[in-house]
Amino acid sequence: MANVWVFLGVMLLGIGAFAWIVAGRIRLIMAGKQDGRMALSREQAKAASVQVFGHRRLLQDRRSGAMHLVLFYGFLVLQIGALEIIVKGVSGRSLPLADRPWFGLVQELTVALVLLAVAYAGYRRYVRRLSRLPKGRKPALVLIWISALMISIALTLAFDRLREGREASAMAPLSSPLASGLDAIPAAVGYESAWWAHLVLLLGFLVYVPLSKHFHLMTAPVNWLFRPKGPPTMTPLDLEDESAEKFGMNEIADLTRATRLDLFACVECGRCTDVCPAANTDKGLSPMHLMTKLRDTILNKGMTFTPAFATPAQSNTDRMDIHATMAWQSAGWIQSPEGAEPSLIGEVVTEQEIWSCTTCRACEERCPVGNRQLTPLIEMRRYLVLTEGRMPAEAKRTLQNIDRQSNPWGFPRQERAAWIEAFAAREGWRIPTIRDNPKPQWLWWVGSMGAYDLRARGVTFAFARLLREAGVSFAVLGAEERNSGDTPRRLGDEYLFQELCRGNVETFKRYGIKRIVTTCPHTYHLFRNEYRDFGFEGEVRHHTELLSELVQAGRLKPRHAVDKTLTFHDSCYLARYNGITEAPRAIMSAIPGLSLNEMEKSGKNGLCCGAGGGRMWLEEPGRRVNEVRTAQALHTGADIVGSSCPYCLTMMEEGLRKHGAEERTSALDVAELLAMSVFPSRNRER
Repeated sequence: MANVWVFLGVMLLGIGAFAWIVAGRIRLIMAGKQDGRMALSREQAKAASVQVFGHRRLLQDRRSGAMHLVLFYGFLVLQIGALEIIVKGVSGRSLPLADRPWFGLVQELTVALVLLAVAYAGYRRYVRRLSRLPKGRKPALVLIWISALMISIALTLAFDRLREGREASAMAPLSSPLASGLDAIPAAVGYESAWWAHLVLLLGFLVYVPLSKHFHLMTAPVNWLFRPKGPPTMTPLDLEDESAEKFGMNEIADLTRATRLDLFACVECGRCTDVCPAANTDKGLSPMHLMTKLRDTILNKGMTFTPAFATPAQSNTDRMDIHATMAWQSAGWIQSPEGAEPSLIGEVVTEQEIWSCTTCRACEERCPVGNRQLTPLIEMRRYLVLTEGRMPAEAKRTLQNIDRQSNPWGFPRQERAAWIEAFAAREGWRIPTIRDNPKPQWLWWVGSMGAYDLRARGVTFAFARLLREAGVSFAVLGAEERNSGDTPRRLGDEYLFQELCRGNVETFKRYGIKRIVTTCPHTYHLFRNEYRDFGFEGEVRHHTELLSELVQAGRLKPRHAVDKTLTFHDSCYLARYNGITEAPRAIMSAIPGLSLNEMEKSGKNGLCCGAGGGRMWLEEPGRRVNEVRTAQALHTGADIVGSSCPYCLTMMEEGLRKHGAEERTSALDVAELLAMSVFPSRNRER
C-alpha cells in the first residue's frame, strides 16, 4: 500500500498548485471591465448544456467532433476509475461496485477508445497536417501526456490482476493480455510503480491544464453559460460620457471580462481561421491568432507582432487556403525586448488585420467554445476612428459621403427618390410614399443600394411589382429616407451611426411606423436587433420572409416555368446573424422548372461575399473574397447564382465578370426570380 503521508503530501502539492494557478487566471479575467454581457439566464443554461454535453458546435466537423466526444466522455468515465485506483492503492479496498466485472470492462474499453482518439488527433495534426492546426511541441506534449495516463491506468490494472492472482477474463480485454506479458516482473513492485506513475501524471496534467490552452476545460462551459441568446449585436457607446478619455480599445486594460473569458476559453483549434474569408484570401487576419496574441499579452509574455514579410504570400488560387495567413502569423509573433506594455494596435494586432474583417461571423459560428472574435476587432476600429480619427482613405470618404448626403457615394440627397419617377415612367403607376398612404401595413425601407444603384434598382422594381400583385398595403419614405447607419457602425464610427439611428427612430415614431420590410439584410439586422437599444420596437421583416409568406398564402402565384438550375448564396447577415435560410429556398422551390443545386458551403456555413463590415466600400488587397465565392458557385454548374442582398448581388456579378462567366451565368435576387415566374414572359424583368 502507498505511504499515506507521502500520498497526502503529493496530493496537497498538486491540488494546491492547481488552485493557485486557477486563482491567478480568474484574477486576470475579473480585472477586465464590466460590459453587461456576463448575465445568466435559464435559456443560456439550456443552450450551454447542449454545447458542452451534446458537442453540437464541435460536431459540425464530424470526425474532429467524434474524436473530442470520445476524449470528453472518456475522461469523465475514467475519473471514476482514477478514484478507484487511488482509493484502492491507499486503503487496499475497492469502492462500492468497482469490484464488479462490468466496471472494469467499461474502464478498459474507455482507455482503448481514448488511445485511439489520441492516435487520430496525432494523425490529423502531424501526418495529415491540417492547415488550421498549429504544430510544434506543446500539442505533441499533450498527446504524449494523455497517452501516458492511459498506459499508466492499463499497467496499474494489469499488475493489480497479477498481484491478486486473478485469471485472464474476457471482461478485462486490456489488462488480461498485459498481465500475461508482465508476469516476469514482481507484481507488488510493478503495481506500486504504475500506481505512483498514474498519480503523478494525473496531478501533473491537472497543474498543466490552467497553464495551457486546455484551460478551456474549465472556461468553455462558463463561456457558454454567459453567452447571450439571440442574434449578436454591438454594444452601444455612451457618447455623452464626459469622463471618457477615449472610446474603443487599444490597451489590455480596455478588455472586458467577457472578452478575457473568451481569450482563456480559446482552444487554438483553428476552426475560426479555417472559415475566415480574410484568412483564406491572404489578408493576414486569423481569428485564432487574434485570440492567442491578446491572451499572451494579458499573460505578459513579452511578445509583439513584427511581420517577417509585408503581407502573406499570395497563393494565386480560387480555392480557400489559409497556409499563407498561418505562416505570416506564426513567423511574426516573436519575443520582444523587455519594455512597457505593448499597444494592442500596431504591436499586437496590425491595422491590416483590423480592417480586413468582413464581420461575417463565420468564426463565431464555428467556434466550439462560444467565443466572440468580432468584439475586439470592432472595439479597435472604434478606437482608431473615434479616438484617433485614423482609417483607410476610402473609409473616410465613405463616411463623409454618408454624413453629408446620407449615401456612400455622395450622390445628392434629393435624388434618393428619383427611382420612384423612373419606376413610374416604366410601369405606369406610382409607388406610394408615406404621405400618399399614411397608414400602410408595411413601410418599405428601400435603402441606399435599392434607391441609387442601377443594378439594385432591378430588385427594387421587381419587389414593388410583387407587393402590388399581392395586394399588400405599403409605402416608402422617399426623399425622407436616410442611411440606416450599418456602414458607419461596422466601420467604427459609432457617433455617425447613433446620429442616423436616432433620426430614423424619430421618423418612425412620427409616422407611427410599427412594421418595416427591407431588401437589405444589413438594414434588417440593424433595425430588428440593434435599433432596439435606441427605442425602436417595431416588427421587421426581410423581403424574402414576406414574399415566402405571400406565396404560401396564395397571394402570389409563381405559375410560369423558369427552366434553369440555380445555386444560392446566403447572406451572412441573414443566415448567420438571424438564422434565415429557409425563406428564400421556400420561394425558389415554389418556382416551377427551377432546380436548386447547393454549394458545398451554404446556409450558416456559407462563405461571405466580402462586402460586409464596410468592406463594400474599401479597396481589397490580394485575392478577392467574392472571386473565391463565385468560383464555388460556378463549380456547381448552375445557370443562375441567386442571392437575397444587394451587396451580395453586386459582388457575385463582379465575380462572374472576373471569371469570364457573365455570358453563361447570371446573378439574380430572389425577388427577380419570383417576378419571372409570377408575371407573363412579355412583362418579366429579365
